[in-house]
Amino acid sequence: MRVQFGMDERKRVAEELRRVREAVRERALLVPAAPAPAPAVREPAPVPREAEPPTPEPARPPDGSAVNAAWDTSQAATRGGLLGRLVKRLLAPILEAQTAFNARQVQLDNELLAHLDTRFDATHRHYDRVLGIHSRHMEDIDERHLILQEELVAHVHDLVKRIDLVLAEAEKGRLSLEFALQDIRARLVRLEERLPPE
Repeated sequence: MRVQFGMDERKRVAEELRRVREAVRERALLVPAAPAPAPAVREPAPVPREAEPPTPEPARPPDGSAVNAAWDTSQAATRGGLLGRLVKRLLAPILEAQTAFNARQVQLDNELLAHLDTRFDATHRHYDRVLGIHSRHMEDIDERHLILQEELVAHVHDLVKRIDLVLAEAEKGRLSLEFALQDIRARLVRLEERLPPE
C-alpha cells in the first residue's frame, strides 16, 4: 500500500511539473510589453497679472500763501487816529519782535513743507527700487523653478528608461533560467524513466 502511495505521489508531482513547464513555455512566448510613452510635459500657464490700480491723484501740498502774505504785522493799518499812532509807537518793540517771530515761523513752515515733499519723493523712489528688485528676484525664481521642473521631468524619463532596461535584462535572465530549468526537468524525467520500478 505504501508503494502505491509513492507512485500516486510521483504521478502528482510529475503532472504538476508538466503543468508548470507548460505555463513557463506559454509565458516565454509572450512578447514583452512595449514601454509606455513618456507623459507629455505640461507647460505651466503664466500667472495672470493683476490689473494695475489707477494711479491716485497726488495729494496737494498745503497752501501757505495766506500765511506768507500776513506775517508782517508792521504793515497793518493804524486805527484810532493820534491815540492809535501813540499806542503803535509804544508797542513798536513788541510788534517788531512779533514780526521777526512770524517771519521765522513762516520760513520754518516753508522749509518743513519742502522737506516733506523731498522726503516723500525719496521714499517713493526707494520703494519703487525695492519693488523692482523684488520683482526681478521673483522672475529669477520662476525661471529657476521652470528649469528645475524640466530637469526633473528629464530625470524621471531617464529613470523610466533605465528601469525598463533593467526589467528587460531581468526578463532575459529569467527566460534563460527557465530554459535551463526546463532542460534539467527533461533530464530528470529521462533519469526517472531509467529508474527501475519500485
